[in-house]
Amino acid sequence: QMADPFLYNTGERSHYGCLGHEVQIEYLKAYVCRPSFSTDKAVIVVHDVFGWQFPDIRYIVDLIAGHGYITICPDFFKGTKPWTSTDHWADFPDWMKNHDPVKVDKEADVVLKYLKEQCGAKKIGIVGFSWGGMAVHHLMLKNPQLAAGVSLYGRIVRDSEERYRLLNPTFFIFGEKDHTISLDQIFLLEDKLKQYCKAPYKIKVYPGQVHGFAQLKPEDMKPDDKPYIEEARRDMIDWIKMFV
Repeated sequence: QMADPFLYNTGERSHYGCLGHEVQIEYLKAYVCRPSFSTDKAVIVVHDVFGWQFPDIRYIVDLIAGHGYITICPDFFKGTKPWTSTDHWADFPDWMKNHDPVKVDKEADVVLKYLKEQCGAKKIGIVGFSWGGMAVHHLMLKNPQLAAGVSLYGRIVRDSEERYRLLNPTFFIFGEKDHTISLDQIFLLEDKLKQYCKAPYKIKVYPGQVHGFAQLKPEDMKPDDKPYIEEARRDMIDWIKMFV
């Protein structure tokens, strides 16, 4: 049996009391959290296969908003059913065909327009996890409106030099023990970025960490992993603060 690519042990989800609210933007629903003061800086969060309503991802949205950014997680699945931990792994490839992480340009444009016109955002960054990490990698190659990106454990697919010409600063976060992304792939990414990338970039591998490590809520963290999870989040925020 193949290792299931994006899924991590989601544990027993405790109920997370969110700080933000849901909005409708054109044909997309989205979860938005604003900081306590007014700002013209924003961050888009791209969810993983579990979708925009998953408590872990809303926790991350609230966390980023707490650092002073209007933070938004749109439903990149456009109302279709996200993957759930009870779905059958055999169906995953078919599900992925209908949820392609590189077909997100239109949704990104809708959200960027909303952030600029309705929220007064002048600088906008993006972070994405797993499926969302792949989407961020794609968008940082295509959309110059995104001032900076953080891609967390997005699988690296479709190797071509076009995959490395990032438009703006991009930070790639990986777990050393991710069963979906080999260290060889990470070294290759580094080599290719050296060759083709003109924008600032950074790659960092966190010791002992598995796929999905950075979005766990505090009560789901194992004590040994906690320092790395917190470090990855700090690094993610620091990258955004440097460029957005």
